[in-house]
Amino acid sequence: MRRFAHVSPDSVAAATAALREARAAPVGGGSDLLGMIKDNLVAPDRLVRLTELSGLDAVASQGDGGVRIGGMITLSALSRHPVIGERYAVLADAAGSVGTPQIRNTGTLAGNLTQRPWCWYFRQGFPCYKHGGSRCFSRTGENQFNAILGGGPSYIVHPSDTAPALVALDAQIHIVGDTGDRWLPIREFFVLPSEDVTRENILRPGEIVTELELPPHTGTHSAYTKVTDREAWTHAVVSTAVVLTLDGDGVCRSAGVVLGGVAPIPWRVEPVERLLVGQRMTPELAAAAGAAAVEGARALARNRYKIALVSETLRRSLLSLA
Repeated sequence: MRRFAHVSPDSVAAATAALREARAAPVGGGSDLLGMIKDNLVAPDRLVRLTELSGLDAVASQGDGGVRIGGMITLSALSRHPVIGERYAVLADAAGSVGTPQIRNTGTLAGNLTQRPWCWYFRQGFPCYKHGGSRCFSRTGENQFNAILGGGPSYIVHPSDTAPALVALDAQIHIVGDTGDRWLPIREFFVLPSEDVTRENILRPGEIVTELELPPHTGTHSAYTKVTDREAWTHAVVSTAVVLTLDGDGVCRSAGVVLGGVAPIPWRVEPVERLLVGQRMTPELAAAAGAAAVEGARALARNRYKIALVSETLRRSLLSLA
């Protein structure tokens, strides 16, 4: 493993300045980055530790009823926070489903959002698009866990559990660099391979995610459902993040429905959201929503099972919230 320096800046400005230096990489919990270093997938000269930055690991309520969440909060702390659990159960569920307790105790929210793909061709160093090559090996190779929606030319799936929840909640994300800062809707943070096959998000060199803001969601019902191929230390084969606002008669007034494990970005299914609004949840409506979620899906040779799995998982999730 290549030798590297390690620095712990005492301010966001110092951190972003350090990251502008050649071959520098940010590190929070380090679960993903250090594994990639050991596997010789990346070789930074300097690791810039962000978990020492003051104030980036807290949850703060806002005057309008929303909350701000520091990007360096651990997934364990996020999953157990009483305000998140009460108002934003989908995010608490998602954070609590990541990896193992050891990973959740060190892994951060920002790190979970920005981790690299877990496609085995990428992780084993094949010269695929993500390594600057000219093909996606999963397109005709082992593709049991690859994309059925939004794929091409690369068929990775986004590995984050918290990302679908945050998109369903219409979160805003705060990005800071040494040239300034910006807020934007988190749905604009992720990049499809058809837009830029080399990257998964819009972060520029020297930029970091410092915090996220969730709008008020009083009275909503939400849940994150994750289907995996084993009990722990794995990513979603399929996941659903559902946020519903229901009136006193059980009629849906607003909906956020996002799929994970099936696309290169958290996949928002707006046709399903439109289908649900103005309706009272019934078994028939839930089944129709499940079918609508996979309209346009394009399975590869070995992942057609995901189509039925998405439909059934979403159907059950919607009924559980009704």
